[in-house]
Amino acid sequence: MQITPRDVPPRSAWALEEAGVHPLLARLFAARGVSRVEDLDDALAKLLPPSTLLGAEAAARALADAIERRERMVVVADYDCDGATACAVALRGLRLLGADPAALGYVVPDRAVHGYGLTPAIVDLACGSVPPDWLITVDNGIASLEGIAHANARGLKVLVTDHHLPALVGGVVKLPDAAVIVNPNQPGCGFASKHIAGVGVMFYVLLATRAELRARGRFDLANQPKLDALLDLVALGTVADVVRLDANNRRLVAQGLKRIRSGRMQAGVAALFAAAAREPARAASFDFGFALGPRLNAAGRLSNMSMGIECLLTDDATRAAELAQQLDAINRERREIESGMREQAEAMVELLLPEDGSAPPAVALYDPEFHEGVVGIVASRVKERLHRPSFVFALGQDGLLKGSGRSIAGFHLRDALDLVAKRHPGVLRKFGGHAMAAGATLAEEDFHTFEQAFAQVALEWLDAATLARRVATDGPLEAQWFNPETVHALDAAVWGPGFEPPMFEDEVEVVSQRLVGEKHLKLSLRLAGQMRDGIWFNHVEPLPARARLAYRVSVDSWNGRERVQMLVEAAQVK
Repeated sequence: MQITPRDVPPRSAWALEEAGVHPLLARLFAARGVSRVEDLDDALAKLLPPSTLLGAEAAARALADAIERRERMVVVADYDCDGATACAVALRGLRLLGADPAALGYVVPDRAVHGYGLTPAIVDLACGSVPPDWLITVDNGIASLEGIAHANARGLKVLVTDHHLPALVGGVVKLPDAAVIVNPNQPGCGFASKHIAGVGVMFYVLLATRAELRARGRFDLANQPKLDALLDLVALGTVADVVRLDANNRRLVAQGLKRIRSGRMQAGVAALFAAAAREPARAASFDFGFALGPRLNAAGRLSNMSMGIECLLTDDATRAAELAQQLDAINRERREIESGMREQAEAMVELLLPEDGSAPPAVALYDPEFHEGVVGIVASRVKERLHRPSFVFALGQDGLLKGSGRSIAGFHLRDALDLVAKRHPGVLRKFGGHAMAAGATLAEEDFHTFEQAFAQVALEWLDAATLARRVATDGPLEAQWFNPETVHALDAAVWGPGFEPPMFEDEVEVVSQRLVGEKHLKLSLRLAGQMRDGIWFNHVEPLPARARLAYRVSVDSWNGRERVQMLVEAAQVK
């Protein structure tokens, strides 16, 4: 473990501070590549124009025609938070733009029954008794070659809105034969925000459709539908999908947070805040990622995401509260399942580790008792513990193993799976994903072949420097900023992947330490002559009398009083 401070360009920090940015924030922003105060402008006018997103204008023309002709449209959602929010944005947005509510519908795959994406079975499910004119995929579809071919054979038109990487067939990118494709990661798209979430792609399609309808005279600029009413959903889906928060994504999230803090949000979003015991007036990106998002994701993992989508679609506050409470109960069940699986996975990892404690270059785990809906979370926990690319598999209802993987910087997970598929034809029945997260399907008898092939690719691609765990910090936190007001200012900013939350480091004296809840280390620390409270979650090993700690800061409220607490993330012992 090595704790290292980030570089802070002094001219950038000075320029931001001179422009009126809080001195501490100026330092933090400069360390993350912000050099001008204009780069912090989160106004909607600063968003990338929809015209730069390949396929958006073609989609706008198709949707404008469909609205005018009152054609039936069915949204094909995904079973995670990004997919659920994208579905709600699509349906709410199309209604705002004049689509007949009776002509709109949606379907969402059951993770265990249908698998991921627009499969032929989902096409048939979407058709029901009266086939729609259009299928609109959200957060999926770019790799649904068979499903879209099946839809075409049935006479349906398909609009794909997605952000995942296209399918590879024989190592060559293969796009589905859809009527329109909107995806920043398709070949030839010059859209600057390659990391936009699925919900963001759908929001951009709606912006383009509004512009098309405005050009057709359906409404003027002053009286056009207010699509910014959807930004609370866009922000939630963006953060929950853990996409890189580039400047455009940060603007989308910031706008959504502003609406929520001012009390302007969907009934379902308000209900999820209440179920999570969070205050909308102090909403932060952390709430999306660790409170609201997991409650929605739990429905897709253990039940059916229709419950989550209905929560986001209803305007009835009572109904929204009922659904949010059900989602909260499912999330509690998910946590219990995850806890048991994580303990089992950790025991399996211990058996893989040699006596010196060094980890293998990559890890693949499978147990017949694992739950398919939680493999991604457990893979993430294993990756965090070992700092190694990790895959966790469970047995699906169809008898095949369904796996979810998480990676570390410097190891492109989807490309690694592609290499495994080339070296061992037939082992991977299906695979897809991103650099940092991916999924795969294989037969139970092929697990050990995959395990060895995956580790071999990691052995070839990863060097000692990449495998070394490093924690980047923002240096010491000066005593003058160790107060609730500063922490609230930090929380008000938008942080996430690619724009990492503030992490500080200081040399401390450990005055006292004890376990709370049997697995968290409660600390009393002396820093620069002052006593500080600290806690290290999910850590039981005691610290020495002195240590260099990497930590975040949070506000702990008790009996109406606020005090700052150090949340320890890592320790470097001399």
